[in-house]
Amino acid sequence: MVAIASTIFSAGCLAQHSFSTCSAAFLNSKMMVDTYTDAGQCRLLSTATGELTLQTVSLSPTESKGIEKLPFHVAIRHKETKTLMLVTKQEITHIEVQKVLAKCQKGDRIVLLTLDDEYALPHNEILVQ
Repeated sequence: MVAIASTIFSAGCLAQHSFSTCSAAFLNSKMMVDTYTDAGQCRLLSTATGELTLQTVSLSPTESKGIEKLPFHVAIRHKETKTLMLVTKQEITHIEVQKVLAKCQKGDRIVLLTLDDEYALPHNEILVQ
């Protein structure tokens, strides 16, 4: 009985891989981070338009593309006070970026929040320029 319980527990632990799937912010079909490395940054003009999504990504030396949309929340980090304000109370899979930018000032950061620790999102802040 102990052996069976141990096997079930071990299998359950193996299935849980925190931050094992790469994800990124996309504006329309373009990945927002300039390079998917530690030095990568996301920037967005205050006049940008289109659909903001969070997607799993397929990364290769020649191409980086979105695979599947993920649910997320959006917050804004105020430039001066660093206060973080939640914009979307319900989970979403997409949002018109103008709806978010309407609440931002230049220098603020749009912050994307994942809902599952399976997804790594190293570039979760988007600087509004």
